[in-house]
Amino acid sequence: MSSRPPMASLADRLLASDRAAVAESLNCIDDQRPAGREQALALLAALEPRVGAAGALRIGVTGAPGAGKSTLLDACVRVLRQGGSTVGIIAVDPSSQRTGGALLGDRFRMRSSARDPGVFVRSMAARDRLGGLADATHGGIEILSAAFDVVFVETVGVGQSEADVAGQVDTTVFVAQPGAGDLLQFMKAGVLELPDIFFVNKADTGAAAQRTASELRAGLGLGEQKSADWAPPVLVGAARDGLEVDSLLDHIHRHRALLEETGRLAALRRRARAEAMLRSLLHRYGTWGTDRIGGPDAIRERLEDERTASIFGLHTVLSSEIEGAN
Repeated sequence: MSSRPPMASLADRLLASDRAAVAESLNCIDDQRPAGREQALALLAALEPRVGAAGALRIGVTGAPGAGKSTLLDACVRVLRQGGSTVGIIAVDPSSQRTGGALLGDRFRMRSSARDPGVFVRSMAARDRLGGLADATHGGIEILSAAFDVVFVETVGVGQSEADVAGQVDTTVFVAQPGAGDLLQFMKAGVLELPDIFFVNKADTGAAAQRTASELRAGLGLGEQKSADWAPPVLVGAARDGLEVDSLLDHIHRHRALLEETGRLAALRRRARAEAMLRSLLHRYGTWGTDRIGGPDAIRERLEDERTASIFGLHTVLSSEIEGAN
């Protein structure tokens, strides 16, 4: 019998791309009971040094409902699978008011990939985070990143989901629908500040799609760039027909390469883990509890400290400190 701790053995299976281990791990991450949280943190702590800052591409896909996010995802998966890459997908759904679970489940949207053993789709409920990311989403990203080559996170598409997903992935793709609004509306919605790539879908609408692309480019020209060395491209394509999907994936790979070359990828990953753990502590203990050990700024500083061996392990230490101070 193996002497390795159960979560370390589960991490071994994940890194070997064991699909049963993927499902088991995601169930563990989504368990809201105290014992489940402890197991989830132990699993993430075991994975953290082995996944590191490299590994899977992490891509967020966001945009208004009806823009074609799911269709675009399906098209991207087809191209990636043809190239031999494995793909994990987290779809953040609205919650059922009765059960609290994902309302849409593992949707029919991934029709072409439903039976592909190289693709794994998991729906997660937004619960009380309507418009944002479910609390378990970051843990799910870490798990899928250990087992697959490319990880997509598709958000609910309303509220603060754009800001939430941008902080948890390497590259954020905003899918725009032609005629969805003029420049002022885009600026008011705040959608120009966070995405790394814009994809105007439904190019077959002709002038409407080109007008939306022009509005986005004009808006990007007016504001400060997210990064001095990356100008977000605005692509016009048609997910249903696969138009410009290759170009989208090429830009995603180029953006990832830039993050690696400039050394920003490791810092981005660490900050994403730290912010996820800070939100978890705030959600569990509230500001009154976290203020007992210095408040969010002090906690964030400790979590982002490069000398900290494991962010997920530190979460357990901080929880103990908060509980001991109350």
